[in-house]
Amino acid sequence: MRTDLRKKLRRERWINFSSIAIILTCVFMLYPIVYSIFLSLHSHKGLTSTFVGPNNFVRLVKDTIFWQSLGNSFIFLIIQVPIMLVLGLLLAYLLQSDYIKGKGFFRMALFLPCVTSLVAYSIVFKALFQVDGLINNCLLALHIIQAPIHWLTDAFWAKAAIIIALCWRWTGYNTMFYIAGMQNIPRDTLEAARIDGANRFQEFFRVVVPQLKSMIVFTSITSTIGTIQLFDEVMNLTQGGPSNGTMTVSMYIYNHSFKYSSNFGYSAAMSWVVVLIIAVLSLIQLRVTRDKEG
Repeated sequence: MRTDLRKKLRRERWINFSSIAIILTCVFMLYPIVYSIFLSLHSHKGLTSTFVGPNNFVRLVKDTIFWQSLGNSFIFLIIQVPIMLVLGLLLAYLLQSDYIKGKGFFRMALFLPCVTSLVAYSIVFKALFQVDGLINNCLLALHIIQAPIHWLTDAFWAKAAIIIALCWRWTGYNTMFYIAGMQNIPRDTLEAARIDGANRFQEFFRVVVPQLKSMIVFTSITSTIGTIQLFDEVMNLTQGGPSNGTMTVSMYIYNHSFKYSSNFGYSAAMSWVVVLIIAVLSLIQLRVTRDKEG
């Protein structure tokens, strides 16, 4: 009897715990998703809501700033993500080398930017990239440039400054994943490659990289998602300027929600377009790697 009673009490506790988890999931995850779909079909300003059907999505097709912001996001994606992933792989390989001393210090130095305050590091980068900032002064002193570069007021150079800032902050994050992956590679395979006469270049590309494929796919997808949703660096460094030259989709959604005449319905429609783009890109990356594995 006591055993049955204990089992019953455990079952009731488990049911109560599961019910609480389900309720919290519905309140904080499912409800916002469903409500965002509802918003995307309405023109929602303040407390008033008008059903407009697919008009918000039709408006997107004609919105040149939306397409410009989407193009800027893809420029950051195409340039910054490959640089960050390749640098992360190379740095991880170097930090796993037996010839490097003080590995703990270098790993901490690489990961430190990831936990640095966004506002603090943005202020520092904004000062560095001023016309009379340290970057221009160093380039002028080395005779690399003849005149100061307008890093934050020229669309091309503003994109370059944001890419540099992103690489500085997030390369170490991916490096830590690659280091963890390399530590799981059997040393026998590396020693066998060296015995067969493989140099460092061949060892890296033919032994290390293939065994890190799953980790590379993971970091590629997470980096893609983060870049498509890029907001913080742009907001703090350029605020989308000059002339929307660095405007990203996330910042454009924010502007329509809180800066311009607020229209949460239109913002929700843009958000679902971003969700669809991220899903498609993630599926493509998974499909390509799966085909290569097959």
